[in-house]
Amino acid sequence: MALLLCFSFITTVVAQDKMTPELLWSLNQVRPVGITKDKKSVIYSVSTYKGNSNTKTKSYYQIPLAGGEAKEIKDYKGLVADKHISPDSKHIIKTQEVKVKDVFGTDVYPEMTESNVQMYDNLNYRHWDKWEDGKFSHLFIHTKGTTDSIDIMATEPYDCPQQPFGGSEDYTWKPDGTKVLYVTKKKYGTAYAISTNSDIYEYDLATKKTVNLTETNDGYDTQPAYSSKGVLAYCQMKEDGNEANKNDLIVVLKGEKVNLTKDWDRSVKSFLWSNDGSKIYFNAATDGTVQLFEVVVPKKAGVKVEVKQITNGQFDVRGLVGQVENTMVVRRTDMNHPVELYTVDLKKGSLKQLTHANDEIYSKIKLSDVKKRMVTTTDGKQMVTWVIYPPDFDP
Repeated sequence: MALLLCFSFITTVVAQDKMTPELLWSLNQVRPVGITKDKKSVIYSVSTYKGNSNTKTKSYYQIPLAGGEAKEIKDYKGLVADKHISPDSKHIIKTQEVKVKDVFGTDVYPEMTESNVQMYDNLNYRHWDKWEDGKFSHLFIHTKGTTDSIDIMATEPYDCPQQPFGGSEDYTWKPDGTKVLYVTKKKYGTAYAISTNSDIYEYDLATKKTVNLTETNDGYDTQPAYSSKGVLAYCQMKEDGNEANKNDLIVVLKGEKVNLTKDWDRSVKSFLWSNDGSKIYFNAATDGTVQLFEVVVPKKAGVKVEVKQITNGQFDVRGLVGQVENTMVVRRTDMNHPVELYTVDLKKGSLKQLTHANDEIYSKIKLSDVKKRMVTTTDGKQMVTWVIYPPDFDP
């Protein structure tokens, strides 16, 4: 019995200096909100899961862009720009689930109050870990100072933001505030389940008419965003049904759609216009990592463009938060660490850690040694692989 207790104690002590599943779940999760209007600070949230009680806490912080001490704040509204508010400040975009299809027994037979039946005659009856309940996420345009609110997707069995991972990148205001652009896949049932043909739609607030801006493309059309000069950009995959198709960066120049990355052998993940509208920054996978890139936007179609890589290293630039002059705030992670916010010097490509939400935990554990190894494939190509050695690995 004494030997068993001794062994248990030693195991516990040893486990405390290495990453465990329990410790992994306890890590703080950092998510950016945005850069403050005065361009001096970054707002972000920190979420922490409590495994023993199955609960989550969430707090908001403000930290100087130059680095320093993070200050907890209760409310960030008014500090950062809100993309839900129209440029003329007259309207607000809101998202809300709307019941469109009858699924439950009580939908069809209200008098059957004890019914627990769900009825499906088509796909999707379940999306990942969520049952299809007949409700769909719709965009509403609310007129400020009134009770007026218009469902711009009324009666439609489609989602915006898209399921299951869509967010605010799925909609945006036109710079003059007269129209809303939004992304959805206007297919239902089996047709929806087997297709990747999402489109970008433009809703006119005055006429209440909707136009499909990407009808001629068969694959994903996502992430519509306007530059400060009013130029539209978005991401596009060409093939329907191919979720792993190359994702290209498209800009609309004088009415013509121009593919900026057509001749570049990488796939764009997400992008951000430069503040002056002259460039687009984006992240993309390359050599087993995800790095930050830039491309200068031409003034007209037919001009050759070059993609420039800004960062380089054994890490992933997971997302772009915002730009202030020569500094870009990004989400960064690597094979030993979760997401933290970093600043990137856009001229030098160097990174500086901004948030330190998990420093205390990592100060007490040993890290894995990660080695990059190139292997020759059966067709003679060089392929990146990663070898991850456990802490204190003994060869």
